[in-house]
Amino acid sequence: MRAPSESARKGVVALLAATLVAAAPSRASAQSLPAPQRSEAWQTVSTVSMIVGVSTQLLMPRVYYSDTEVTVGWKARWHASVLTSTMTLMALAFVSEYGIKPEIGSFRPGCGTSNPGVPGCTTFGMPSTHTYAAFAALGHGTAVFLVDSFKWSEGRVHAGAVVGDVALPLIAAALTYAGRVAGSPSQEHGDQALVGAGVGLGMGLLAGGFYSLLQKPECNYGAGIICW
Repeated sequence: MRAPSESARKGVVALLAATLVAAAPSRASAQSLPAPQRSEAWQTVSTVSMIVGVSTQLLMPRVYYSDTEVTVGWKARWHASVLTSTMTLMALAFVSEYGIKPEIGSFRPGCGTSNPGVPGCTTFGMPSTHTYAAFAALGHGTAVFLVDSFKWSEGRVHAGAVVGDVALPLIAAALTYAGRVAGSPSQEHGDQALVGAGVGLGMGLLAGGFYSLLQKPECNYGAGIICW
């Protein structure tokens, strides 16, 4: 029996090589991450909760105990100047979303280098903008409550201030965090949501503290309930 010729052997090797090259793209394609199918319900929960938390700081009046020669008792005043601190926090949220997050480049769940730009992977997750905004509202409200209660009201605490400045923002922040990490795949990884929450809480405490210390709860001029 004659041995295969040299040209036949080369032909077999070339055929095998061509087969491997043809199969390689299909294997690489199989390793690509699929487009995430995130829960729209949890997305809605986190977004609505975030909006509720932020709204509490825009709509909640400054509640304080007036102990002057004219009147004694609890008062509530709405200050337009609260826009200074709240809009500063919102501006920082935009800086984080469009400036810091792309630089960090932390992929959201189900996303990676193999599927950038597909639906659900067009943005990064670190730090979470949703949890930042919700916990910034909690920090802001907590700071305002503490200053108004223990500085301007001399240690008197009003139940309405507890509910509006602390309880509602706390519930909204908790629901926002839950909405970001629930589901499979979730909106964001736990550490992404946690970093956003921590940064937001700290910035909210600073902004709310400075605002409530510099702006007295009483209107500077007149006896109206809205202070400009």
